[in-house]
Amino acid sequence: MAPKMDPTAISYVVLRAVGGEIAATSALAPKIGPLGLSPKKVGDDIMKATMDYKGLKVTVKLTIQNRQAKASVVPSASTLIIKALKEPLRDRKKEKNIEHDGDITYNDVYEAAKTLRSRSMAREMSGTVKELLGTCQSVGCTVDGKHPHDWIEEIDDGTFEVEPYNVDIEIE
Repeated sequence: MAPKMDPTAISYVVLRAVGGEIAATSALAPKIGPLGLSPKKVGDDIMKATMDYKGLKVTVKLTIQNRQAKASVVPSASTLIIKALKEPLRDRKKEKNIEHDGDITYNDVYEAAKTLRSRSMAREMSGTVKELLGTCQSVGCTVDGKHPHDWIEEIDDGTFEVEPYNVDIEIE
């Protein structure tokens, strides 16, 4: 028999799931089974936590302590951009290789940059905004009617000033 787990020990499991859908128990079982958790119950918790990102692939971080799992969403840049596009739900099994050709506002990009600021490697907020503009370019959308690379060039030239934003970075 396996040794008893320490009830104060905290373990993390990070996985990708489709928002608003029950995670496949066959994929969860090998990850959380050894920790003594029910894959079906954890799948329901993941579904509840990802309801805001319905139909989008998001990263979910499970914090497990004392055989209790707490799901939290860790959104990626592309997830935040696609969510800002407010596209209608689609059937992932039938529609493949979607072109996301929409237009979002600069404020949407800035709000997403504030969300990602703590995980960004950029020294300043302008660098984080440029990271998100690069993601906009790869997703295929425009920002306030302009190509995202035009925004990046304006930030580099100094013709557009990015408002600074400081965040306390927590290291785990």
